[in-house]
Amino acid sequence: MESLLPNFKININDSLYLKDPESSELGRKIISNGIQLIEKLGIEDFTFKKLASQIHSNESSVYRYFENKHKLLLYLSTLYWGILEYHLVFETTGMKDDKKKLIKAVEIIISNPEEFFTTFEIDANKLKKIINSEFVKVYHNKSVEEENKSRYFATYKRLIFRISKMIETVKPDYQYSQSLASLIVEGSLSHYFLSEHFENLTDCHSTKHIRLFYQDLLTKTLKI
Repeated sequence: MESLLPNFKININDSLYLKDPESSELGRKIISNGIQLIEKLGIEDFTFKKLASQIHSNESSVYRYFENKHKLLLYLSTLYWGILEYHLVFETTGMKDDKKKLIKAVEIIISNPEEFFTTFEIDANKLKKIINSEFVKVYHNKSVEEENKSRYFATYKRLIFRISKMIETVKPDYQYSQSLASLIVEGSLSHYFLSEHFENLTDCHSTKHIRLFYQDLLTKTLKI
């Protein structure tokens, strides 16, 4: 599969950036080092000044690519969900058993993103940690309605819709396919967060445990 994607590019809303970071070496450094720094500091303590220092550039050069760190976080979120979406499509296309396809989709949502689904040189583990900790901050703000209208969350929503359609295929009479799909995607983040910070609030303390939990939830809820 990796050999099929030498020039692969995730389609990201161009309103999220001022200059496409994939268009230059500096832009790619901003993304790869931004992931490293946000994962280390958290979005609150992360600044473009600190990022510029890490890439041996100046702060104004970062602002030529992104208006602010919120837009950068939105960009990284879209990159993450886009990687998972394409991974899901590649892995499930051609599968004949709809139940196995749904279970595979959930496994992909829970796992680390595949690095070769992007032209960036990224640390996939750190990108996932950022999404686990910071994604909720992307849309829990007063601008969410406007940003939703601008289709900033289109990739995230499309991924949920894909899973929802798989649920409907497996269980056409199930009335809550979108709710269940949203629960799976959001839950895949929250369980990782809980296991790191509030471990007594979850029974899932590894990727394997989270996967088994959602397999159990799906098979019992959908009676498959």
